[in-house]
Amino acid sequence: MDVSVDTVIRNASLADGQRGVDVAITAGRITALGPALPLRGAQEIDAQGDLLSAPFVDAHFHMDATLSYGLPRVNASGTLLEGIALWAELKPQLSQQALVERALQYCDWAVARGLLAIRSHVDVCDDRLLAVEALLEVQRRVAPYLDLQLVAFPQDGVLRSPTALANLRRALDMGVEVVGGIPHFERTMADGAASVRLLCELAAERGLMVDMHCDESDDPLSRHIETLAYETQRLGLQGRVAGSHLTSMHSMDNYYVSKLLPLIREAGVAAIANPLINITLQGRHDSYPKRRGMTRVPELLAAGIEVAFGHDCVQDPWYSLGSGDMLEVAHMGLHVAQMTGQDAMRACYQAVTSNPARILGLQGYGIAVGHHADLVLLDAPDPVAAIRLRAARRLVMRRGKVLAEAPRAVSRLHIAGRPAQVDFRLQR
Repeated sequence: MDVSVDTVIRNASLADGQRGVDVAITAGRITALGPALPLRGAQEIDAQGDLLSAPFVDAHFHMDATLSYGLPRVNASGTLLEGIALWAELKPQLSQQALVERALQYCDWAVARGLLAIRSHVDVCDDRLLAVEALLEVQRRVAPYLDLQLVAFPQDGVLRSPTALANLRRALDMGVEVVGGIPHFERTMADGAASVRLLCELAAERGLMVDMHCDESDDPLSRHIETLAYETQRLGLQGRVAGSHLTSMHSMDNYYVSKLLPLIREAGVAAIANPLINITLQGRHDSYPKRRGMTRVPELLAAGIEVAFGHDCVQDPWYSLGSGDMLEVAHMGLHVAQMTGQDAMRACYQAVTSNPARILGLQGYGIAVGHHADLVLLDAPDPVAAIRLRAARRLVMRRGKVLAEAPRAVSRLHIAGRPAQVDFRLQR
């Protein structure tokens, strides 16, 4: 039977290995999947065997700081602590309009890269809450084409900064959805543990999710993730809590980690690594041997813990590079974690797609009948090739509408006796 629908995408490959798949879309949702669907679309798109994926999801970002590189000066040392100090210098000079403009520009970059959901931490230690107001406005404006989830983040420490707790409560009252924290930046280990307890209780009281910067340190005795797992279980927050960075884990002894991983799994706490930034900022006090910086991603995955990757920073006081490309994040994560087996590389792709989607609680995500028609067509046949090539996004779609398009990545040669075109996709 020949049935008419809004759009049919023909001959796509899917991340699970299916090939030659047609996808039918009506009223912004996927209505049929299968080979050679007997359907007519008002719009028909030939995927030509390329990878059709659910959109990229960034589980950890700082949109209030993005694209501020060089303001008011450059981070000369490139270190985490100078970045924090530099952000403190910049905050009094911020304007709401500039924050909104930079964030909207970054969201444009994100959409062009097929990144359609972002969890952004927003600093609440400025009593004006300018950044909170700005990102709530950005959230409202980008809602038709991008899911922006906000975390109330006390950058200077919720106990260390005298007005941080009151400001965090105000931010939640204004509509920020997730409770954040930074226990390793409190003045003592005891204060760090107290901050985890306080913030988890606040989240439980309000029925909110938690995402804490946790143990972003080379210190193996920074063990606030243990407290976070305990408080998650005590308060019944399983499945609503994430620990971001967790870099001290790369310096912990194996015996302690063998105890820690089951605690995290039992508590249902997710782990969010930030490969580009972790490998850049950690290990700065080492000469050689030099620590790699990122948390123990393969071990976390093997323990049954949900793991996602975040971009963290793009052109801000902490990181002068970046372009909103989650394939670049996956590419770095793959290398740093030495995840070069086929299944491991596919796990890195999942760490920037389906895993963070679950952590953020995105509804209707993924390629399945009844789900939102939020899709990215990549110039690659499968997830491994997509990471290898940092593949061009041939098409980005949200609720069945095309938001962005790009041509295939093609280079032409002018060399006698050689092919006229380079095929970077070739694999044997």
